[in-house]
Amino acid sequence: MKKLYIIRHAKSDWSNPNLDDFDRPLNKRGKKNAPFMADILRQKNANPDLIIASPAYRTKKTAEIIKKHIAYKSPILYDEHLYEASLKTILEVINFIDDDYDTVFLVGHNPGLNMLGFYLVDFNENIPTCGILEIEFDCDSWREVNKKRAKLLSFDYPKKKY
Repeated sequence: MKKLYIIRHAKSDWSNPNLDDFDRPLNKRGKKNAPFMADILRQKNANPDLIIASPAYRTKKTAEIIKKHIAYKSPILYDEHLYEASLKTILEVINFIDDDYDTVFLVGHNPGLNMLGFYLVDFNENIPTCGILEIEFDCDSWREVNKKRAKLLSFDYPKKKY
């Protein structure tokens, strides 16, 4: 069995129009929601073997906050392919995960994460900022991950839990 947590980055700050999208930080709400959702993950005993994240600043910060709150000790793997990634690219990243890892947190962006949720489990809602889809796959290799093997276990987001 493999388990994937699809995590959208926390709310970002749009106050500086001159800042490149890649460099946008978290806003006040994002800084509050990321540790809140990390605590939800910890309460569910969601212990990743690997955290993969987009290197965009807001995504890095979200992943770092989650890492700190769940006591994940290994380095976060930042994959440049996850920034502005298509569904095909995200699937390729997932398919190349080492099979030694059974539980993976993937921290990224919409619209790619929305497309991934729809593709894997017919999830047709918007994944809001800091939203988390928990998907289990009936397989032993990340190369075997597909719709037929996928089962949605949970969908959590900050406003659902407040």
